[in-house]
Amino acid sequence: EPKSKAAFGSVGRRIPHRILHLINQDGESLGNMHRAEALRLMDEHDLKLVLLRENADPPVYRLMTGQQIHEEQLKRAEKKKASPKPGMYTKELSFSSAIAKNDLETKTRQIAQWIEKKYHVKVTIRQAR
Repeated sequence: EPKSKAAFGSVGRRIPHRILHLINQDGESLGNMHRAEALRLMDEHDLKLVLLRENADPPVYRLMTGQQIHEEQLKRAEKKKASPKPGMYTKELSFSSAIAKNDLETKTRQIAQWIEKKYHVKVTIRQAR
């Protein structure tokens, strides 16, 4: 069940909902209809049925070509890559103000690697006694 929500693609012929709201491949609403009618349209136009919003009442499905599905999958992958979850990539580094030159260079290289990987880096410097 959780995997089906993560993946975007054709639902095939197994539609758990009896009544659904259908959108054609051009983005025009065809209104609410029975799943048998949606399957008939899918076969008639040689398209695939894709679930867009399951939580809506009735659930929203769209008729798409294989090319449209592929393009939508690529768009979603780009969007997911562009906006990582907040706080997920934070690195924290703490060291003393009396740190040795060698240790400082090592930690500086580590910070540079984290920044290249697009991590947020928080550096804390403690005062030496």
